[in-house]
Amino acid sequence: MVNDMDWKSIFGLPSLPKPSYIKAYEQTLLKKTSKAKPIRELDFLVLDTETTGLDVRKDYVLSYGSVLVSNNRMKISESKEYYMRPKKRSKEAVKVHGLIQVRPYVSREQLIRSFLEDASNKILVGHHLGFDLAMLEKLGKTLGLRKIKQPSLDTYELAVRLENGKYHDPHTIAAQDYSLDKLCERYKIALDDRHTAAGDALLTSQLLLKLLKVAERKGIKTFGDLMA
Repeated sequence: MVNDMDWKSIFGLPSLPKPSYIKAYEQTLLKKTSKAKPIRELDFLVLDTETTGLDVRKDYVLSYGSVLVSNNRMKISESKEYYMRPKKRSKEAVKVHGLIQVRPYVSREQLIRSFLEDASNKILVGHHLGFDLAMLEKLGKTLGLRKIKQPSLDTYELAVRLENGKYHDPHTIAAQDYSLDKLCERYKIALDDRHTAAGDALLTSQLLLKLLKVAERKGIKTFGDLMA
């Protein structure tokens, strides 16, 4: 079977070397976190992307935001916010995200490099995180990034689990009750700077800390418990 890169050699095209920062990231994936490690000792990278839409195949990233959570505290000084130059003006994106003013843009490589360096040895967190990771994988694909593989935690799924039990019937869950807006309202988190990547990452960070307190009260105290 021909692997992902062999087709280039078949047609006489050289394979581009994988950037050193991607190799360094992949090396960090070899280190596994002990299941017995207390949650309070874990590092989380809480992230969000704002995009032109919800179709991974045709839409693209407009902005990215992240917040580091370590020792059960937000490290605001280490938060990140990046904007990418839009391929075209999207009326819907402007309407929802408000991304109409001129921003200092970064390249795709700058964004992916920063993300991978920050993500190394962290648990990735987001609300409906799978979509954000898929968009970042798409962004980094031509740079040599194949898959974002480290442990990840979706605050949507964590909230559902904590409020309904690990073995709940997903068909009984009203998804709208677990939107970021609804959860912030329920856990008394002020909805500031909503619908920007940095703002949503900050809100999700606050939600994560609230949920981890609930988890501790329910006997979920270690990495193994959290990821079970």
